[in-house]
Amino acid sequence: MGLLDLIKKDNSALRRDVETTGSALQRAREGDEGGLTGAATRLMERLLDTGIDGRGPLDSADKIAREALRKRGSTDEAIDEIVKDHTMLAATGGFLTSLGGFITMPIALPANLVEFYLLATRMVASIAKTRGYDINKPEIRSAILLTLVGADADDLLKKAGVVATGRLSNLAAQRLPGPILMVVNKAVAFRLLSTAGRGVLTRFGRGLPVAGGFVGAGLDTYLIRRIADAARHEFPEVKPA
Repeated sequence: MGLLDLIKKDNSALRRDVETTGSALQRAREGDEGGLTGAATRLMERLLDTGIDGRGPLDSADKIAREALRKRGSTDEAIDEIVKDHTMLAATGGFLTSLGGFITMPIALPANLVEFYLLATRMVASIAKTRGYDINKPEIRSAILLTLVGADADDLLKKAGVVATGRLSNLAAQRLPGPILMVVNKAVAFRLLSTAGRGVLTRFGRGLPVAGGFVGAGLDTYLIRRIADAARHEFPEVKPA
């Protein structure tokens, strides 16, 4: 069962949030500038509130990290467990939302985008928590979102007027004001939207019934593993003072 299926089954309020965000994403894809602004704002809010803190049936990143540490003992093994679980969920979601081909693509892809980045945000936040970071700090939460965009993070920080030094987790030492962090967070959401669905091969593969499901699963698996590798790098273990 994918994350979206879990949402639809157990939490109607969160389901409406995902569906509304997906509708905004669809308007943005069709060139509605207002839709893009609304989609970016709503996506940013969902990633921070639901992806990190959890909501309804979705466990928080803090709980995921604590349970993984309890089960596995060591930090590295706990992170391996977190990445494995989220990779399986991403693959399942990618398969199910791409299974119908062109017929269901206009509805399924926006929903899958929200589902995927909720999973990715929770995974990165869980890794950060496992490594000893306070994921309630605004700077760390911004660093978590920046991890989703990979190599684009430095560019987004520069455009926001932030001097990036070393790993993204170093943002916590800069004590950036709230308005700057809000600009950074929204810039991440815009970047995610602007890069979503690019690639002719990706769109073509997902347009084929059944075969599209395997392409969707493979693509989401690749992307979430790449984000996991970035998270391992950006959040090194916090050393005791």
